[in-house]
Amino acid sequence: MELTVRPSLLWFIGAYAVLMALMAIYYSKAVKTSDDFILAGRDLGSFVLAGTLIATWCGSGTVTGGPTSLAYTYGLWPAILFGVPSIIGILIMYVIAPKVKDYGKYTVSELLEIKYGPTARVISSIIIILAFVGIAAYQYTGLGYVLNVSTGISVELGTIISAVLMIFLALSGGLKSVAPTDAASAVIMLIGLLIAVPSIINIAGGWSNVVANVPPAHNTLTGGLSAIGMLGFYLPLFMLLLGDQNMYQRLAASRNSETSKVAIFGWLIGLIIIMPCVSLLAFTGRSLFHDIQPGMAIISTTTVLPVFVGGLLLASIAAFIVTTGNSYLLSCATNVTYDIYVKYIKQDANDKQKLVFTRLLVVILGALAYILVQFFPSILSLQMYAYTLYGASLTPAMLAVFFWKRVNKVGGIASMVTGAVSTLIWEIPLAKPLGINSVIVALPLAVIALYLGTVLTSKKDTKIESI
Repeated sequence: MELTVRPSLLWFIGAYAVLMALMAIYYSKAVKTSDDFILAGRDLGSFVLAGTLIATWCGSGTVTGGPTSLAYTYGLWPAILFGVPSIIGILIMYVIAPKVKDYGKYTVSELLEIKYGPTARVISSIIIILAFVGIAAYQYTGLGYVLNVSTGISVELGTIISAVLMIFLALSGGLKSVAPTDAASAVIMLIGLLIAVPSIINIAGGWSNVVANVPPAHNTLTGGLSAIGMLGFYLPLFMLLLGDQNMYQRLAASRNSETSKVAIFGWLIGLIIIMPCVSLLAFTGRSLFHDIQPGMAIISTTTVLPVFVGGLLLASIAAFIVTTGNSYLLSCATNVTYDIYVKYIKQDANDKQKLVFTRLLVVILGALAYILVQFFPSILSLQMYAYTLYGASLTPAMLAVFFWKRVNKVGGIASMVTGAVSTLIWEIPLAKPLGINSVIVALPLAVIALYLGTVLTSKKDTKIESI
């Protein structure tokens, strides 16, 4: 089947964009302090918190990268299994949540500083900026694909429009407006996916016809992927989730620890619904369209669904992408403000100055994210880079804060530096030898550095407090 432009779908995208903009403007009026902008006044209820967790975690990497690209390229089961690391990670987050709320820090770097000292805060801030700008970047491209299908404009122009929209939403009211718009988007996502899945399978001629129209290897458990290949795709996601500042910020913004736990349970249920639906849609897209980019697998199905269903699904895809993009821009800007500007440049900055500076950074970092898009050939490649850079560099040291009392400053810093340097070297100058994703190399090296750095120096380092 040939992929064709369907301009009528633009109405649904436009309606979604207008709704989000109006909500953002409305909630932005409640922003009075930097705490309101960054942590929503620390008063998020369980429903809104669950919605923002779902919407932030399920972004362009879900509907144009990750499970979507895997379903199109390798088959249904590799895509469905892609959701397992997230489920395990959420269960671990359930245990960590009360501790996160108790500390109530603005950034992961602040938390790492308590255990590993000021140097760790600077290093982790740099890593977060590099990774989060990358994550925001592929959200732009993802929405660019959506606009390409609905309007026929080039992906490049669609990417520019997408960048402007996401920057505006993050800029308007910070988490105070992002959280409720995320919650509304999460509802749209779930409804759109649940309606679209049975509809597209029916259009494709039933499940037996879907299976018959894909390569035989796509109906196997691994889809032809080796064990190392599967780990290369799954581990970055798992490690990102466990150390993701976005998630920690949202938990810190909750009303109380009990609210956090209820919200995490809602997040888990949402993910259990979303991941299989996304995989089924992309797999059916592979059955219908044999010669498109893998990242277009779900978007392509909107062109053959009934207009209302296709439009609702396209609006859902836009919701996945926009909510993640503006969230990562906001989180990244928070890092620069509190871990660099306030810490080292203007220690006496008042609340208004912090707020203005954070908003300015949203624009600057948003522009940098657009520039970064130009250097990666696909959403999946940019996604794996960003996930690994963050997950391999920060997550081992972050988890050690909660689960290994013996860990010390040397071990934590060694782990962060080793993870970051090995990821960048493997991805850029070496260009992923043998096609192996950098996490296979970077994560073990980071864990080894964490262990050896601690064990070999623990007797000398007695001043670092245990959290």
